Amino acid sequence: MQDPTVTIYIPFKDTAHFLPECLDSILKQTYPNWEILAVNDHSSDHSLELLNSYAQRDSRIKVFNNSGKGIIPALQTAYAQSTGDLVTRMDSDDIMKPHRLEVMVRSLLESGKGHVAVGQVRYFSERGISNGYERYETWLNQLTATGANYSEIYKECVIPSPCWMVYREDFETCGAFHPHRYPEDYDLTFRFYENNLKIIPCHEVLHLWRDYDTRTSRTHEHYAQNYFLDIKLHYFLKLDYRPNRPLVIWGAGFKGKTIAKTLLEQSIDFTWLCDNPKKTGKKIYGKDLVHFMALKELKHPQSIVTVANEEAQQEITAYFSNMGLHPMEDYYFFC
Repeated sequence: MQDPTVTIYIPFKDTAHFLPECLDSILKQTYPNWEILAVNDHSSDHSLELLNSYAQRDSRIKVFNNSGKGIIPALQTAYAQSTGDLVTRMDSDDIMKPHRLEVMVRSLLESGKGHVAVGQVRYFSERGISNGYERYETWLNQLTATGANYSEIYKECVIPSPCWMVYREDFETCGAFHPHRYPEDYDLTFRFYENNLKIIPCHEVLHLWRDYDTRTSRTHEHYAQNYFLDIKLHYFLKLDYRPNRPLVIWGAGFKGKTIAKTLLEQSIDFTWLCDNPKKTGKKIYGKDLVHFMALKELKHPQSIVTVANEEAQQEITAYFSNMGLHPMEDYYFFC
């Protein structure tokens, strides 16, 4: 396949202030064989007029109105019009580096089907980037540099929503945008993982990720912590949980309690570990909290760790290692 067409899906809503930079960055791509399918999600500013003006100047840009409401219906609307051999997403407030499409297309052509092309990302903001986003960027790029993204998939979303590319056939195998589960980018990442699509390592920054206070991922309820937990537990139980092994939950904070409550509702038995002396020996939801030393009494356990403190995570990892337990097989960090 030479010079395959790349379909770029762009849902947009009230991002007129940022759209010119976004669209201009695509027009400047060194790889020219692309189409933009932009879907207006009921914008109240002049985003639609702006997109239409670009579409009038370049036939590769096509604009539609969302047949539903929200990002997933917008993506579904775009996908129904898609013709590209390769598919990718773009956020309407971000910027592509000039060689992004070329690097990703080349990676996929060299690696073949069954792969995901990704790129490193860099956050930018008029007010500066917080320490939390800086750490997330560093963590994500370190994974991408070696293609080890799935190794920490239960911590956070390990494939940035606007910086991946796959063969259309693989995308369809993974369910495309059909599932209606938020956060949609995290759900798609798990479906890539479920279908064994291999990550192609990348050492280059290909995408500039804009941060600002009214960004959808900061303001919409679909990106609240409980939605992320629901997805993590859903796919853990579907893909990695082994019912013949004792299940263990570490931690009794918000995440630990949320997971424990869901497991109890599904009648899934587990041991609940805690090293907080104020909680150990007590019951929550009728379930005993026991000291972490109880792990040694269990035969071949699987652990979900909800402890967020980095120092504590290092201690827990060392504890697992001393027991001969392995990540993504015997234990999974959910934070």
